Amino acid sequence: MNTNSRENTLVIILHEIYGVNDHTHYYRDMLVQEGYAVLTPDLLHGQAFTYDQDEQAYHYFVNEIGFDQAAAEVKQMVLANRERYDRIFLMGFSIGATLAWMNSEIGVDGIIGFYGSRIRNHVEIVPTCPALLFFASHEKSFDVLALAERLQGKSNTTIEVIEGEHGFMNPFHPAYKSDESMACIALTKGFLHKEVSNAGENQP
Repeated sequence: MNTNSRENTLVIILHEIYGVNDHTHYYRDMLVQEGYAVLTPDLLHGQAFTYDQDEQAYHYFVNEIGFDQAAAEVKQMVLANRERYDRIFLMGFSIGATLAWMNSEIGVDGIIGFYGSRIRNHVEIVPTCPALLFFASHEKSFDVLALAERLQGKSNTTIEVIEGEHGFMNPFHPAYKSDESMACIALTKGFLHKEVSNAGENQP
């Protein structure tokens, strides 16, 4: 793999409903240490919520921002950076995972999503890039296994159902599960490494 492959790869981290916070910075720092360029867009435009304000945060996002507007914003960010980077990946958590999924048909090089529960509203999407999706086994609002089964048959799509609750990847959240999180991080790093390596091998 070209030594500059990671520097020429951009990962756009799409935050949870709470906005850009310690969780976003945790994963930004992790990927920067791996050698990737990273962007952490503020899709709430200056708003931020604490972890005990989850209902207020979700209400704000749905009513003041909306999935369609946020997805369009992510798409524009991808297009704005396309000439600068050889590869662009989207990595999202919660609403961010759904937004990554909604943009998996626009020419990004791969997406990684963690417990994007609203993906269930967009099951018609067929990713044109490799997609790695992690779901928590315990979700209050929908049948995780039924959704996973529907998505698993799609091309380019890999599904992992992790024993845990929504938020298990967030070391600052009560639902955090260290062992499961570390295992998912290892899979995420492997996914990025594989896709970046494959892209490098295919370049003239």
